[in-house]
Amino acid sequence: MKVNDVMTRKVLSIEQNGTVLQAVHSMLLNKISGLPVVNEDGVLVGMVTEGDFLRRTEMKTERRRPRWLEFLVGPGRLADEYVHTHARKIGDVMTPDPYTVAEDTPLEDVVQLMEKHRIKRLPVVRGKLLVGIVSRANLLHALASLAPSAPAPLATDGAIRERLLKELEHEKWAPIASLNVVVRDGVVELWGTISDERERQAIIVAAQNIPGVKDVQDHIVWVEPTTGMVIGAKGEVLAP
Repeated sequence: MKVNDVMTRKVLSIEQNGTVLQAVHSMLLNKISGLPVVNEDGVLVGMVTEGDFLRRTEMKTERRRPRWLEFLVGPGRLADEYVHTHARKIGDVMTPDPYTVAEDTPLEDVVQLMEKHRIKRLPVVRGKLLVGIVSRANLLHALASLAPSAPAPLATDGAIRERLLKELEHEKWAPIASLNVVVRDGVVELWGTISDERERQAIIVAAQNIPGVKDVQDHIVWVEPTTGMVIGAKGEVLAP
């Protein structure tokens, strides 16, 4: 899927000459935590979020430092902080040159940007013009739309086993050589050994996701690499 498939097209924005109070009212009224900032031509120039309003002189929440630390910080940074906490125009408070995506950007790239830069939303641009926004909420809506609306068709035991093994073959963590899968009447029985306890749940999840599976029974044992202890599915020690 791409950004164009999930983005919000009717985007609330604010002009850079707008005021902080206007932005706050718009965010509260529409229950959003951020606004793209545009110039008079609709070109994206920045982003403003609720985090930009945490330290404001109106609330007396400006950052306060000891004098010796102010000396180390320097007058330039102190002047920037003064503008950010006292300015009334959004253009002085916003974060300029925000990260953006295009309409044909894959969702995988969107998620990577959000994770890397710890941001919740990305403006969508066509050239320089703002045409939409994609947020974490949009990604959740996309996930919900992909959920199956009808029960999966019944599959034969052989087909279930083959599909599960094929799925595990594609995963580097999966211990294919030491794993055996038995399927009876849609119930998957997992047998074998693993060298990392975290592999157990991953194998179970892979089995649960196969269409037609009714239940998964775990008989896998974990061989603890340091002590050589054999531990069963319920955490019981089978061999010292």
